[in-house]
Amino acid sequence: MAVKRSGASKAATFCCIAALVTACGGSGGPRGFPIVGVPPDTGAPPAQKLACDDSMKTRFAPDASTTVLLVKAFKKGEALLLTGAASPSTPIAQNDLCFVKLNVGPGNPGVAGAPSTSPGIGIEIWLPTAANWNRRIHVKGGGGWAGGTHGILTGITPVSGSAGSASDTAGVEGAVSATTDTGHAISNGSFAMNPDGTVNTILWKDFSERGIHEMAVKTKALAKAYYGEDAKYAYWNGFSTGGRQGLKEAQANPADFDGILAGAPANNWTRFITTELYPQIVVQRDLGGVAITADQHTTVSNAAINACDMVGGVHLGYVPDPAACRYDPTIDAAVICTADGGSNATAGCVSPAQALAFNKFWYGQTADGSVPSPAADNGFAAATAPAQKWYGLARGASLMGLAGATPFPISSDMVALELQDPTIATPSFLNATGNGADRWKSLTYAQLANAWDRGVALQGAFANINTDSADLSAFRDRKGKLISYHGLADTLIPPQGTINYYSRVAAQMGGVAATQGFYRLYLVPGMGHGFSNGTSNANANPPLPTNAQLYELLTAWVEKGIEPPARVEVATVASASFPAVKSRPLCLYPLKANHTSGDPNLAASYSCS
Repeated sequence: MAVKRSGASKAATFCCIAALVTACGGSGGPRGFPIVGVPPDTGAPPAQKLACDDSMKTRFAPDASTTVLLVKAFKKGEALLLTGAASPSTPIAQNDLCFVKLNVGPGNPGVAGAPSTSPGIGIEIWLPTAANWNRRIHVKGGGGWAGGTHGILTGITPVSGSAGSASDTAGVEGAVSATTDTGHAISNGSFAMNPDGTVNTILWKDFSERGIHEMAVKTKALAKAYYGEDAKYAYWNGFSTGGRQGLKEAQANPADFDGILAGAPANNWTRFITTELYPQIVVQRDLGGVAITADQHTTVSNAAINACDMVGGVHLGYVPDPAACRYDPTIDAAVICTADGGSNATAGCVSPAQALAFNKFWYGQTADGSVPSPAADNGFAAATAPAQKWYGLARGASLMGLAGATPFPISSDMVALELQDPTIATPSFLNATGNGADRWKSLTYAQLANAWDRGVALQGAFANINTDSADLSAFRDRKGKLISYHGLADTLIPPQGTINYYSRVAAQMGGVAATQGFYRLYLVPGMGHGFSNGTSNANANPPLPTNAQLYELLTAWVEKGIEPPARVEVATVASASFPAVKSRPLCLYPLKANHTSGDPNLAASYSCS
């Protein structure tokens, strides 16, 4: 029978317990059992939470390699600047925040001023006030080569990428957020080559894996020291390079994050980036180095859209399913110049050789520059064909970033690193053995194929930058959740690579149904390299998701066990340019949106099957 006690009796009981604890040396109850609710007396004062001031520089020391470089408190509405005067474009603090810069060594000591010389991994961390903290850590991935000003005391690294601002995440969502320069400050691939032209394995490791892992570990440690308690949930949110980083965390450091949002992941790094230079080699070898003009790009890519965008008798303005699009400009008189037997008399017309070049752009890299008829193989499949080194962009996507007047600089950087010859790169690539001299222009198809092969062979030196391990069992077993998404009109990274990776994971992890228990993929028609129209048709206006919408799916899955649905509806926002709101479902891969009846620009007209 329970015995009711008065307040005085309760107090007396507590005093007896306290006396017993004292009699037992303060370490617990009889026989050493702990007394619940009474902390042990260690003789030391309780640890104090960190303050947002310079005292953090001496008090936060999680290990010997970590240094606090800078601490600054920002008030709500204050310009986010460390030096200089604010401008109308300067971001402001959305709430009271604490901003911290860390350096994690040892870096890569070397010649002063050399791109390969680094003091270590720079990390910027944003902490909301204790009252505003939602007990989450929500860090952001990088873009491109992922360098930044994280280790520089005079600047705050500007917002980049589609995952959003770390400062806004802390100020609006209330989550601790962070970004990293992954061990280097420069924005091209020079950091990854030693002054003697050899592979800089130390900074490749920091860039590929260690930088993001250290950011996760140090952000968790700082949050615990600042708030006096651990975060309840930790999330990764990245796009492109940031998407690759998220996959690397799931593969190599599966305990770092509970949930990972990986958009347009740049895994298969050396494969697709080497192939990004292929359109430029096609122009050099097949077209005498004469670039295809913007008008010509628009003519041919828009013709591909017009041939493949019809749903329910309506032209959508973007290709809903590139896998089904087999448009071939070499047999389309409407794009061939009249002088070559076609019917196009505009400045955007193309020659037969240029039309064939488009088929090569779309198919992707081959060792000899060959390309099959699109009727037989359009280059869009989960697995590469025997002749393909890697995929090209989908028909209808803008090709200007890869097949425009100049190469995408990361691609020429990567080929220079694979061949260990800096002169192949563009002039922004600097090295003591020689700077970039645009020697990519002289590469043959066979030489580019050799660079592709070397990129795969050098994965050990490049710290497995391809991030292509299909074994996610450790991440799955610790109940981690991963959502990936990719635009089907991506202008830089072929979405087929993401489909390829997902298919390989499913094959290794027990099939699609088993894989969907922890890893889900959505493909987004018309979406480019970011949350925008990626097509050559400026009037396409495809319905797209938002980063916030996808992040909410992830947090609900992790925190509430609500599985991301097989159908996610997305819609456009009415504007002066596009007043009519369009919508469509994003179907959980491998399902596709199939028109059933009604207006094909409305989600209700589709089923996912």
